[in-house]
Amino acid sequence: MRLILPAITLFLAACASGQSPEPAAISAGEPATVFTGGTIYTGNPDQPVAGAVWVDGTGRIMRVEPPGAAISGDPDASGGDRDAHDGDPGVTVIDLHGAVMFPGFTDAHAHLLGIGQRELTLNLEGTASVADLVTRIAAEVPGKAPGALIYGRGWIETGWPEGRMPMAADLDAVAPVNPVILVRADGHALVANSAALAAAGVTDTTADPDGGRIERGADGHATGMLIDNAMSLVAPLMETPDAAAKAHALETGAAVYVSRGWTGVHNMSVGPDEAPIMAALAGEGKLPLRLWNAFEPDGFDLAAKHEYETPTITNRAIKLYMDGALGSRGAQLIEPYSDRPETSGLSLITDEDLADYMRRADAAGIQIAIHAIGDLANRRILDVYEAGGYGKNKRWRIEHAQIIAPSDIPRVGALGLIASMQPSHAIGDLHFAPARLGLDRLAGAYAWKSLLDSGAVVAGGSDAPVEVGSPLIEFYAAVARKDLKGFSGEGWHPEQALSRDEALALFTSAAAYATFRENDLGTIAPGKLADFTVFDTDLMTVPEADILKAKAVMTVVGGSIVYAAD
Repeated sequence: MRLILPAITLFLAACASGQSPEPAAISAGEPATVFTGGTIYTGNPDQPVAGAVWVDGTGRIMRVEPPGAAISGDPDASGGDRDAHDGDPGVTVIDLHGAVMFPGFTDAHAHLLGIGQRELTLNLEGTASVADLVTRIAAEVPGKAPGALIYGRGWIETGWPEGRMPMAADLDAVAPVNPVILVRADGHALVANSAALAAAGVTDTTADPDGGRIERGADGHATGMLIDNAMSLVAPLMETPDAAAKAHALETGAAVYVSRGWTGVHNMSVGPDEAPIMAALAGEGKLPLRLWNAFEPDGFDLAAKHEYETPTITNRAIKLYMDGALGSRGAQLIEPYSDRPETSGLSLITDEDLADYMRRADAAGIQIAIHAIGDLANRRILDVYEAGGYGKNKRWRIEHAQIIAPSDIPRVGALGLIASMQPSHAIGDLHFAPARLGLDRLAGAYAWKSLLDSGAVVAGGSDAPVEVGSPLIEFYAAVARKDLKGFSGEGWHPEQALSRDEALALFTSAAAYATFRENDLGTIAPGKLADFTVFDTDLMTVPEADILKAKAVMTVVGGSIVYAAD
């Protein structure tokens, strides 16, 4: 991509259009960068489209020019004083070559370490059936020493022709000696083969741990499926990555993410040992994303002290879990599952413990992000928060907020809680959620529009590596509310789809608000940080299906180009 043009061109074009270059004019030799030559959506309703954006040497926006000030392709075409910026060699012009620039897209819920690990380990995304899963494991066995663990992640049984989850018996046929542990895409369930169960001491008579479930067949035998906290039973078999391995995964995940157009991540469930690793990587220029970290509870003190922060890393939040996931029937529901009436899901924390965390976080000035998927888990958060008398200024967050009783939807905005939601969950879950919930409960499922209309702030993310982690898939899902093939099932409430402007806000201004950074991020406006996402397609005007064909061509963080396509 040819990026550099003479800076004088923008000044002359501005003069020709009748626009004054002030206050974008700079002192001689002061470094500045100008982005122009394409469509620029600012996210600012007072000036929704711009022709050029000036960025100063500190990485903040100096001026946003109207469309009439766009660069002319011919330096002589606009006339004017060609010597106006002589002596300003620090001014650089970035020509977008007709591409489309937005405020930086931020993934408001992802797991950066997991994203990198997905790239570096056995990735089971796209596995089409139990038989396909078995074939993939069979291919791994010859490269493993007898007894060595085979580990993978990313399978999801939605749409599999067998109509069921995998079992130990499936894996035993091709891996009778090697322990096999395969984590479901949502991270809330795994399947282990018999060798892994035996090595971990899990038998048919092992009791379910609190907040977990060992799936058993009609004969009472363990099937190999472990749900939520039951996954910890086989955790000793998995090697804990050391600091070097974690650094490699974090760097890999960041590189993948900026190549997709993300400028920032609200990084969830972070281990406190990752904080110094991320700070070191950022200092070496190897972590180009802007990160807001929500730590596991054992990182409470780190978050309270704001340790290991850098200009691009904020450490002031913790992450809690109310329940599990809908796909593995761990989400906690008010009424039993429609397809498994013997269960209503799992509670991973008591109301008393949640209230205690809230009191401690309030005293320490920590933000709380709370995983809640089922309608009962969401109601419990609302009840405990309301009983604590906390105000809207807390900006505490419900992560996922997937199923909410319709009567509880207005309470989210009224209490000031932020709904941190992932549109891609809706277009994946539509293939099994009706069976889990029944049609009636879908009225409060993935209800982005109802939440917005009731006054709640909805921040948009992906939950990668649970999902792909593409800003284009997330934007498409928000506006189309259909799967990637254009399908939307019965009772899927198309009225919950968002407008293009609403969808853009999910990943820009709402994501900024959710981390107290609306004065720095979220729109393209003077004084804000110069974080930009550039696609080759106008997401605001193309047909829905064409959103998925777009490509990221440039990612800018703090005025620096951290990714540029060829």
